[in-house]
Amino acid sequence: MAQRRFPTPHDWREGRRLRAWELAQQGWTQPAVAAALGVTQGAVSQWLKRARAAGPAALRRRPAPGAPPKLTAAQRARVPALLAWGPAAFGFRGDVWTAPRIAAVIETHFGVRYHPAHVSRLMRARGWSPQRPRQRATQRDEAAIARWYAERWPRLKKGRPPKDAPSSG
Repeated sequence: MAQRRFPTPHDWREGRRLRAWELAQQGWTQPAVAAALGVTQGAVSQWLKRARAAGPAALRRRPAPGAPPKLTAAQRARVPALLAWGPAAFGFRGDVWTAPRIAAVIETHFGVRYHPAHVSRLMRARGWSPQRPRQRATQRDEAAIARWYAERWPRLKKGRPPKDAPSSG
């Protein structure tokens, strides 16, 4: 059994690039490598050019671009424990955590400012679902609403025309 010259790839894409390099080193042509791996010749050409210029390590996975996270992993792990205290513990009315509220708690405790939309993404990644408070009028009369649905709504609601009614067309 032949031993691989490279460490185990991180994902299938990286493995495919490394395999293309191995096949090229064995004398395969670019069209043959492309056909064997199910990619375009242009992709193989770019991979081989990169590997020739900087070595096969250039075919390894690169970290995603972007700024480093503002919160450390330990701080992100502490956020759910803070939120378990409930919104009232932080001076909010109601028992609903919204993204702007969570952003305010993060800023107060960690000194890190996040946009509420990003806080929503962070919380979804940790398994939290977004919550939005219901906007209801303070004068809402549930009994009157139920009475309206029971009495007035059936008269307003259009019913189906009878089966033997003439067509409008």
